[in-house]
Amino acid sequence: MQTSQKHQRVSALHGLYRQPGQEIDSYCMPHFQILDNNMFSEVGSQGKSVSFETCNEKFFTLDSSPATTEVLNCDSPSAVSVLSNRSPFSPQGSHTCSSDPHHSPDIYSGSSFSGGSAVDDSSDLKHKLREIEKMLGVESETVDSHFCSFKAEARQATSMATWKMLESKMDIPHVLIECARAVSESDTPRAMDLMEILGNMVSVSGEPNQRLGAYLLEGLRARLEKSGSAIYKSLKCNEPTSSELLSYMSILYQIVPFWRFAYTSANVVIREAIQYEPRIHIIDFQIAQGSQWMALFEDLARRPGGPPFVRITGVDDSQSAFARGGGLHLVGQRLLKQAQLLNVPFEFHGAAMCGSEVELETLRIRPGEAIVVNCPYVLHHMADESVSTENHRDRLLRLIKSLSPIVMTLVEQESNTNTSPFFGRFRETLDYYTAMFESIDVARPRDDKQRISAEQHCVARDIVNMVACEGPQRVERHELFTKWWARLTMAGLSPYPLSPSVTYAVKDLLREYNPNFRIEQLHGALYLGWKNRAMATSSAWR
Repeated sequence: MQTSQKHQRVSALHGLYRQPGQEIDSYCMPHFQILDNNMFSEVGSQGKSVSFETCNEKFFTLDSSPATTEVLNCDSPSAVSVLSNRSPFSPQGSHTCSSDPHHSPDIYSGSSFSGGSAVDDSSDLKHKLREIEKMLGVESETVDSHFCSFKAEARQATSMATWKMLESKMDIPHVLIECARAVSESDTPRAMDLMEILGNMVSVSGEPNQRLGAYLLEGLRARLEKSGSAIYKSLKCNEPTSSELLSYMSILYQIVPFWRFAYTSANVVIREAIQYEPRIHIIDFQIAQGSQWMALFEDLARRPGGPPFVRITGVDDSQSAFARGGGLHLVGQRLLKQAQLLNVPFEFHGAAMCGSEVELETLRIRPGEAIVVNCPYVLHHMADESVSTENHRDRLLRLIKSLSPIVMTLVEQESNTNTSPFFGRFRETLDYYTAMFESIDVARPRDDKQRISAEQHCVARDIVNMVACEGPQRVERHELFTKWWARLTMAGLSPYPLSPSVTYAVKDLLREYNPNFRIEQLHGALYLGWKNRAMATSSAWR
């Protein structure tokens, strides 16, 4: 099939949701905040009182069976997905760091968590391709020794037949990898052939790899249109209402421990660090609803000699106001009410801006205050030297060091997607989110409408952003702990030892979740893993 015919086909696939003249604003945008479960008492422990809907179109990859979902009424023919503005931890495989300018020795090679991809079996793929080609009468030499790609003359005659046979012989991860390889090599005909096959293999109500495959496929399609002859257009349905987004977030908060891991581990460190301080200033770069500090207030209220004076500066970008249904003043009111109930002297200062916009003057530092800095799943959104000469990621770390904090807590996804080239980044994303979708899968039935909507609104958008976007438009830029270690030490910060109490608290938390969630303390950081895959790390600095 000629290239022009291929573009006609991809246009037909996307004809239902392409809107000329729109900017790239759906998958290449910053995301809303994940919010704590304390805000969702009206939802119930399982969120069963909430109803959910998903977008369903004939050619829509992110489709689900009519038996499990209802059609969302989209006011635009550009319906592609109903995706959120925040992932479960706004969360990755390989632990190699050699390509990064801030590479440090792999001091975590002793971890029982594996960062390697479980889906890379290129030799098996090449073997199967050769078998298929022999059946079709194609010379085995047409298989490229490095990329398993067909030579142009062989592809023109056998491509579709070969990939149709491949569909019945290969699993979703292998086909996704080959499709991403074709996209990275600008092999548009082969990429579109594989996308057509994948469209028949994936489903948002299927097994974990089918659900993840649906979102990865949409990212590949968006990337192909952007880098090819077609202009990448906005892909979106109606955004959920504020209350709906809160409900979606609450579901993931309940069924996977990523955010509670961040809050619990950080609070134990902070509580121990400030136990003798009379005046405390907490700078939270991801304030959300402020729910993390409710438990800390209770601990401080029980402190011998009475609670200290607490001031909190909450940093929060303007988009998060949508999820809350209002600005930072709502967070301040909520925290003040809790503090008054517990007789904790309290003051709140809201800084309604992205963390990358924060300057020293923003923080209103006062003499005599013990400064605590909290960074849960936020620094990976800051552009670094690979994106901008301003390098907000390192600038912010130097700013934090200049405050001389009594402690800084850092929680980040354990993944390597920041400076990785596209194909390596895709494989990393596939490996990391395979583990995540498996962990979600064990908590809810596969046809559960709430889970489907939560994944679409709170996970998929991050996935598509990592696959489809580059430069400043790609805001999901995760780094491994070894790289964070290098950045933090270069900024002048030093590791703050974690006491056994941190591990005990997280172990107690994980009793509420599937036993495949594991923790391990290595070289100054606490790792949260799913089976043998490290998912997030919690560490402290000063």
